[in-house]
Amino acid sequence: MEVVLSRRTVNRLYENKAQMNSISMHLGESVAIARTVGHLSKSAEVMKLVNNLMKAPEMAVTMQEFSKEMTKAGVIEEFVNDAVDTALDSEDIEEEIDEEVDKVLTAIAGETAAQLPEAVRKEKVKQSAPTAEEDEAIAEGADDEEEMEAIRARLAKVRS
Repeated sequence: MEVVLSRRTVNRLYENKAQMNSISMHLGESVAIARTVGHLSKSAEVMKLVNNLMKAPEMAVTMQEFSKEMTKAGVIEEFVNDAVDTALDSEDIEEEIDEEVDKVLTAIAGETAAQLPEAVRKEKVKQSAPTAEEDEAIAEGADDEEEMEAIRARLAKVRS
């Protein structure tokens, strides 16, 4: 009988030990849940602080204004680029106009020269191309009086 009682007591002790382990595990789970709740509440507080600092509606308005300003800047840049391109194109047009005017003047001068008598044209060609003697005389300063007289005579022919 004592053996039976002692076995029952041992079985009760095992049951009590199992219950104590179960209670210990439940307490550990409760502590972990409490820690998780604490961390979540801290995270919620941090999120509230960040939201208060960011002020999301004001941030959205600021971002919309920024977007509008960037669009304006893009449009202004396009206008400036177009204006610069137009200005550069007008310089090209001016150069083309100058070239065309030169062509017309050359054509008119050619027609006028063609209408002159042959003797006058030859004399004009001679007048336009100075001789080597004239170049040397001009380069040396024309100190010699005879050379000066020869040059004056030629100039008189050109003027008449």
